[in-house]
Amino acid sequence: MYNSKIFLLILLFLINSIASSNADSGQKCSNTSSLVGFESNFTMVRHQLRGHLKILDGCSFQVTGFDMLSGSSDVVFWGAVSLNFSDLTSGFPISGQRLNQTAYKNASFSVQLLPDITWDQINVLSIWDIASTSDFGHVTLPQNGSDSVSNSVHTVFDNCKNLSDNYRVRWNLNVEENWIEIGLEAAAPTTYYMAFGWANPNRTKELMSEADVTVASFTEEGRPFVDDFYITAYSECKLSSKDRTAIGVCPDVVYENSKNGMMVNNTRLVYGHRRDGVSLIMFRKPLNSTDKKYDLPVYPNEDMRVIWALGLMKPPNENRSHFLPQFHGGPEKVAYGHLVLNVSEKVDDCFGPLDADDNEDQELIIADTGIPLVVTTGEVLHYPNPPSPSKVLYINNKEAPVLRVERGVPIKFLVQAGHDVAFYITSDSLGGNATLRNATETIYSGGPEAEGVVANPHELIWVPDRNTPDQVYYQSLYQEKMGWKVQVVDGALSDMYNNSVLLDDQQVTFFWTLSEDSITIAAHGVKKSGYLAIGFGSGMVNSYAYVGWIGDTGKGHLNTYWIDGKRPSNIHPTNENLTHVRCRSEDGIITLEFTRPLKPSCNQNNKPECKNIVDPTTPLKVIWAMGSKWTDEHLSEKNMHTVMSQRPVQVLLIRGSSEAEQGLQPVLAVHGFMMFLAWGILIPGGILAARYLKHVKGDGWYQIHIYLQYSGLAIILLGVLFAVAELRGFYVSSLHVKLGIAAIVFASVQPMNAYLRPEKPANGEDSSTKRLIWEYFHVIIGRGAIAVGIAALFTGMKHLGERYKVENVHDLSWVLITWFLIAASTVIYLEYHERQQRDRLQGRSNWVLSNAEEEDSIDLLSQNDASTRKGSQSSGVIEVQLEPLKR
Repeated sequence: MYNSKIFLLILLFLINSIASSNADSGQKCSNTSSLVGFESNFTMVRHQLRGHLKILDGCSFQVTGFDMLSGSSDVVFWGAVSLNFSDLTSGFPISGQRLNQTAYKNASFSVQLLPDITWDQINVLSIWDIASTSDFGHVTLPQNGSDSVSNSVHTVFDNCKNLSDNYRVRWNLNVEENWIEIGLEAAAPTTYYMAFGWANPNRTKELMSEADVTVASFTEEGRPFVDDFYITAYSECKLSSKDRTAIGVCPDVVYENSKNGMMVNNTRLVYGHRRDGVSLIMFRKPLNSTDKKYDLPVYPNEDMRVIWALGLMKPPNENRSHFLPQFHGGPEKVAYGHLVLNVSEKVDDCFGPLDADDNEDQELIIADTGIPLVVTTGEVLHYPNPPSPSKVLYINNKEAPVLRVERGVPIKFLVQAGHDVAFYITSDSLGGNATLRNATETIYSGGPEAEGVVANPHELIWVPDRNTPDQVYYQSLYQEKMGWKVQVVDGALSDMYNNSVLLDDQQVTFFWTLSEDSITIAAHGVKKSGYLAIGFGSGMVNSYAYVGWIGDTGKGHLNTYWIDGKRPSNIHPTNENLTHVRCRSEDGIITLEFTRPLKPSCNQNNKPECKNIVDPTTPLKVIWAMGSKWTDEHLSEKNMHTVMSQRPVQVLLIRGSSEAEQGLQPVLAVHGFMMFLAWGILIPGGILAARYLKHVKGDGWYQIHIYLQYSGLAIILLGVLFAVAELRGFYVSSLHVKLGIAAIVFASVQPMNAYLRPEKPANGEDSSTKRLIWEYFHVIIGRGAIAVGIAALFTGMKHLGERYKVENVHDLSWVLITWFLIAASTVIYLEYHERQQRDRLQGRSNWVLSNAEEEDSIDLLSQNDASTRKGSQSSGVIEVQLEPLKR
């Protein structure tokens, strides 16, 4: 019993608490506010925002039929005192609900006000993007309990019909007052027209003929306009020079300027704007016009056929004063069409906002270093970031355009916007001196001194560097939101950095810019790779490496390492103070960039990175490496690197040069020419002299043979020393080097072989075995050296093309092939001529026996010649000259 009483008391207490809570809640959200029940449509400002607002009670409201393109993550419901620029920008959030980055399509939801917010504090309810300080749309509430509301034009209509995927017609109907209000909306360029009207009910085909249409578009200054048109032919409007009659798609006023004292253009512009790449023009026309000749009556309760079209609008010129639509072109139901419509029936098949492919309304100006940008001010027509001040900045006569500049390229501004406008480039999207709002900003150029007039403009030069963010703003220092965006894109690395040199083998370019206490560095490869690394040191061992690579998600990475050995376990990550780090890949070619202090700030000097000091007065030794893949976790000897520099390059940071500034190609070209001279001319020439000049009396052939061979060998050794000295080492790492070494060995053996040559046999004696062995060895080694030397020439050309990207290597290779083909043809001819001469000598041996000089060596190319010679020597036949007998 006692427990039951306690339970009952607790239950009564809870009920009383709930009732009290409801009473408090009811008191907080009472219906005593004069705004309860107020309804209004949102006024669209940006992001194709539409919707209907209804105040439910003292702490909540409802939004229905809500459309909006996605914005940032900071879009909120916002309260302000008025639509005044300063009031809106200094407003406040009224709800904790955020309209995130999702596009809204005919959405409905309720919103609670924050606990400390009441309707008395709000005169304007806005949907506000905090990130861009921008009004997407708003509703003006009645002030002080009055029923008066701002005469803002609303963009919500009673009906909406999709004509195509990017073209809609909206309308409101008022039969009692004899008018229909039509809004044409299209995601099309500003130079396009939007046409809509009624076909003649008496026509069943060629519906455009005799049709009554309204054509809406924008002037070149961005102002909306509408005109009544009447179609008499499928052609652009033409005016006869004889009787001034018109034919085609012409405005009513061209056919006849007035009818019964009334203007024949009975269509009236109500409103027009262009937002987010979408044009909206609203006009009103009578259902039953006083112009019976060019206007067709609209029967609101009947099905009528309407026609529509989209196409380019031709602006006026000196011969005509009207905008004229050009042929719409394009396929049916995309550029033109027709349908049956009853304007009194409720229609709403427009689900969600139109989304243009190009939703940037403002024009884009790409800054050119040779053309100055003229900065002025002008009236607000379609400023892209409302709310806007009374005047905004114009650049080259364009209202608040988006600027696109390149890092490292100087941009010149001629500021002539008046003495009350101080032009500057800032990180703050609002401008107007952020410090006055207790905010921070970075000023990249300009300031109080950047003001001028037409008669005396101020010249401002700005050079965005690699540390400039991708997006900044041009603004006025004295007033907020007069300017707009500046897109900063990467220019050429040579523009972004003060100095650059080619590293060893010319496969990596090293860029740098020195500051007082830091250095900004970039490295750019010339071929595709999985990673790019540059190091400070004489070699891979005991070097500091900066490795850039692209991860599996496409994101660039850059890490630093200390390397104290040649194994993966000897690569140790370090923790250097790097800033402005970037790594990107274009077509597989990697570029890495970073800024580091000249002297690391280390508390513990035992760390390896603490010794990584860059002294601008001392040459910096730089090496590089590239590989197929880089990973911190599973680095192995296979993926450490696939290609690397052969030697360090000493970069002179202050002078902006290096020991490899002129590159290795000229040196290697001299090396290649010397080798061609030796293996392509001198040594083969010496062999040919020994083979085909023995018929010359004396030892002339022998002298030519010796001089050419020794000259070729001297040039070979000189060329090798030349290359080794320039490359700072002798690296046996390629087929070319291996073949070259073999050819040099063969060529060097020949002088020693000549020194050990056995005596030649006397006339009539057989050659000794040593002599025969020597002759065979001498010929084989000599001709082998030629073959290997020629192979070394061709592999050298291939190596030069693959490693150093020499453009004319292919052509040079064909020249080399042609040269040796000519040499081979010459040898074949000489050999053929030699055999012919021997045959003739053998055929005349019965009549003439010559006392020819003994050759120094046996012809090892012909076994028959050798055996014949041996036989003649063994027979002991004495050659004599037969003289005729005297009679």
